[in-house]
Amino acid sequence: MASTLTKKILIEFIGTFTLSIVICFIVINQIDGFYGSFIVSFTLMILIYCGKNISGAHYNPAVTISIYYRGYCNKEELQYYIFFQLLGSIAASILYYYIFIPTNANYEIFDLNIFALISEFIFTFLLVSVILNVATLDSTKGNYYYGFAIASVVFLGGILVGDISLASFNPAVTIALILTGKINLLESWIHFIPQILSAFLATYLFKLYHKIE
Repeated sequence: MASTLTKKILIEFIGTFTLSIVICFIVINQIDGFYGSFIVSFTLMILIYCGKNISGAHYNPAVTISIYYRGYCNKEELQYYIFFQLLGSIAASILYYYIFIPTNANYEIFDLNIFALISEFIFTFLLVSVILNVATLDSTKGNYYYGFAIASVVFLGGILVGDISLASFNPAVTIALILTGKINLLESWIHFIPQILSAFLATYLFKLYHKIE
């Protein structure tokens, strides 16, 4: 498989995974129609900022099919896009079912730690990816939407996982929350580790996509 196609399908997988897990959260938690639609729209906007210049940001087999018949992608891309979009959707549903849906009302401390760790990883990854794509590329230089895009990730994360991890997505904020007593120092690794690792992963993938040394 060509390296360019590999980058495209990875973006499609990540984007479809993120969009699917957010929609699972909205539907399963029965969030009001207006607010649910608002959150999903925000999510899609953020993902488009992340992936538009790489894969076209389809995140939807129906969209990929229409773009194929429009003549904007080839047959190989069609097949791989749809496969990895569906794979992203399946991965999101499995993760949500086994991690975020409680089997009983009494969470173990270990379970809560896992929920917080995964939440911090996902949204810090998304935050760093958006920042790199809207604020560091020549193709997006001088745009007027970068602040809105970046703030939207924090807004979305606060709504979806604020009750799980306090939605810090930032080691500096985590330190502030430790000093104010909101995060236990002994449990701060739950925040620091996913924040740092996801930032490195987002940067590595960004440099890979854009061939930056």
